Amino acid sequence: MVISFVTAMLSGVFGMAGGLVLMGALALVLPVQAAFVTHGVLQLAANGWRAALHRRHVRWRIVALYALASLIAGAVVATIAFAPSKPLLFLLMGLVPAILWLPRGWLRLDAARPVHAFASGLLVTGVNLTAGVAGPLLDIFFVRTELPRHAIVATKAATQVFSHLAKIMVYGAPILLRDSSELPPAWVFAAGVGVGLAGTVAGGRILDRMSDRRFLSLTRWIVTAIGAAYLVQAVRLFAAP
Repeated sequence: MVISFVTAMLSGVFGMAGGLVLMGALALVLPVQAAFVTHGVLQLAANGWRAALHRRHVRWRIVALYALASLIAGAVVATIAFAPSKPLLFLLMGLVPAILWLPRGWLRLDAARPVHAFASGLLVTGVNLTAGVAGPLLDIFFVRTELPRHAIVATKAATQVFSHLAKIMVYGAPILLRDSSELPPAWVFAAGVGVGLAGTVAGGRILDRMSDRRFLSLTRWIVTAIGAAYLVQAVRLFAAP
């Protein structure tokens, strides 16, 4: 429950950083597909609540285009039926933050542009369904935007409602058909959602006291540190007998 609170608070301040931490924690104790579903449920609640708290800042045109693309990406991944191994999952989670360090001139992405908003839905949902998280990839569509920090956090939260719905549907259905005991008991979901909502409120208060420049700088460094830790874990898992 402490992890759920901390990750929700991090997400409330830095967007996807909390989701990255939560996915790693779940992957340590659950089978990969069960971790995907659990992460999806908890993050769906946290992101939905965050979007509701900051609803006046949400850029709904971006969300609509993202949602359409997310539906398409989910349908494609569902037909492939791909699920990474645990070592591969940590490797992918460790590599994803490197996207934030691409030179500005290489990718001029801005979620405020309709084409880029649609592309973010395709790419972010696709990576979310294969690597477990895609926060740093989503961040690259916002880190160079002119939107203020509240609009960034609110709009990202609203878009991720659809990415996590896709994750729940793609990986949850096979588990329920095979063996629902792979998932944590219902009380864990209920407690995690409740604690996560409290963490979201706390994160929002911290965000209010932070400047836009500080927000963007810390986002990059925090997700990079998390990614480095996951790369170390990936090496350990690949080297294990």
